[in-house]
This record gives sequence, C-alpha cells and structure tokens, in this order.
Amino acid sequence: MQHEITRPQKLLDANGNIAEPGYAKKLLWEYARGDIKAPKIRIKEWDYYYIGTQDYGICLTISDAGYVGTVSASILRFGSRPRQMNGAQIRLFPLGKVGLPPTSERGDIHAKAGTADFTFENDGKTRRLYGSYDNYCNTKKALIFDIRLSEIPPESMVIATPFDKDKHFYYNQKINCMRAEGFFEFDGTRYDFNRENGALATLDWGRGVWTYDNTWLWGSGQMVLDSGDVFGFNIGYGFGNTAAASENMLFFNGKAHKLEDVTFHIPRDGKKYLYTEPWTFTSSDGRFEMDFKPVIDRYDPIDAKIMCMIPHQVFGLISGTAILDDGTEIKLKDKMVFAERVHNKW
Repeated sequence: MQHEITRPQKLLDANGNIAEPGYAKKLLWEYARGDIKAPKIRIKEWDYYYIGTQDYGICLTISDAGYVGTVSASILRFGSRPRQMNGAQIRLFPLGKVGLPPTSERGDIHAKAGTADFTFENDGKTRRLYGSYDNYCNTKKALIFDIRLSEIPPESMVIATPFDKDKHFYYNQKINCMRAEGFFEFDGTRYDFNRENGALATLDWGRGVWTYDNTWLWGSGQMVLDSGDVFGFNIGYGFGNTAAASENMLFFNGKAHKLEDVTFHIPRDGKKYLYTEPWTFTSSDGRFEMDFKPVIDRYDPIDAKIMCMIPHQVFGLISGTAILDDGTEIKLKDKMVFAERVHNKW
C-alpha cells in the first residue's frame, strides 16, 4: 500500500501518535515538539547534509537526540586513493536547546560543541551552510566550509511512519538534487562545489521519537546526466512501520516518482556483513535494478553497549536502470552515490 497525503494537516493526534501515516511529495504534515507526549529525552531531531561531486564530498550534521547532541563533519575523497575523515563534537543533554526548526522550509540553526561551530541558514529560497571545526580529527588543523544551496526542487520524499509502540513515530524529509556552490578547505587544500563539476546536495531532515533498538537501511543518489537532466533517488526501510508507504522515490528534474519496495542485497559471510564487496538493489515493481561497487565504508561507531550508534555509510559507484512513472528508462553507469546500514541503541 502507498498512501499519499495531499493536504496540510497536523502530524500528531491528541495522544502523540501520527494522525495519518503515509507519504507526500511536499512537507504537508505540521510538526510541533509541544504535541509530543513522550519524554524530552526520547525525542530525536537532526539536519544532515551531504554535498558532493563525483570526486569528493562533505557530510555536515547538527543533531539533538535528547540526551546527546552532535555537531559533526566527514570529508570524503574518492579518486584512485579513497580517503575519509570523520569528526564529531558532543554536547550532553541538550533536550531541545539546539533549537532545530519545526519545518525544513525555513529557519536558521547555530550549534557549537567543543571546537566545532556550525551555522545552517535557510530563508525559504536558498540555504547557506558555513562554519569551522578547529583541530579537526586531532590534526591541529581547521576544517572550514561555506556552501550555498539553491534550485530547491519543488518535490521531495516526505514520510510519516509510526512505530509499533504508543507515542513513537518518525517524520522525515529527504530533499535531493539541490544545486551547490562554495567550498570546504582542509590542510591547505580547497575543494570547490560549482555547476561545472556537477555539485549537488541532499538534506536528510528527521524529527521523531524512536524506539530503543533499531536497524535501518538508506540509500541516496544525485547526479547530472549526460543529457543535462538532474536525476536522483531515495531508497530505504527500517524507519518504523511502513505499512502505509515506503520511502522509495526517484527524482527527475525536480519531480518525484514513487516506487514500491526496494531491497538492499549486502553480501554476508554468515552473520558478518561484507560492506566493501559489491551489492545489488532490486525492486518489487522492477523499476530500480542496480549494481553497487563500494569505494569507501564510512564507519565511525560509538559503542557503549547499552547505547550505540554503529553506521556503515558506504559510498560507491552505481550502475543499472531506473524507470520513471511514464516508463522512461534512466540508465546509470558508475555514478557516485551512497547506501548505508545503521544499527542504533538510543
């Protein structure tokens, strides 16, 4: 079942549960922390951006998970000698004080933790992400960035999913294929984002109350095709009870095309996942059939046993065929995207 929401409405009912689960192509549900009935320490909110080209990228996150908040940055260089660096500064018990906006459509965030000082500005038309991170990854060198995002697509992936537990829910928007201009700089090297190198950005905007132990899978891609058209996708599952809708979508020149179920086939040796071996993706409707060759496994775990965040965010090259709603086939060959499997106890 794929239940589409087409009118604005409140996200939560009087009991703190999602009033009408489903998916939308715009941010139609109205989120308010004051409507949540669970304790503040259980509320999870984050804004995560990935900005990238075929050759390099940067991940930027400001989050408030109730008992812990993070300001983090990861830089990735693909090429012939792939490299990654992951840095995060932690703030204890923010409990909503980070002030993440109740909507992705506008609102500014400034967050400082340790040596990281990030600002995400959004006036409703353009976004500016800028900041610094001194002593990045204990190198005694600073990471700086200043990136503007524009040409925000009119349609995106929006989903409201309950968990099988009272007062627990996940509200999420993924905006793919925003145009990016700017740079990040580290250790004397500047990495530019511009139209000429096809730089695009994705926002993962999440708000919700999660159950304690979860494993999710998420994949995302964005690219400028040889034709000049802009194409992207969002695939995933594990974000609560998705009986009303999946979050699988294709994006073509700003328009969303809904998919049914997509399955991640990650190689395994017994119970051990082989993240750096080739994966495949298949779809129940035959509209997303892909091969995936990993380049970097961005593995940056926090494991305190009773609390853990164990992410395998794998960047790699995808090839295959996607089919739009009108039957148009999009052929991909070795385009840089990412897919992840994340296990959290939080």
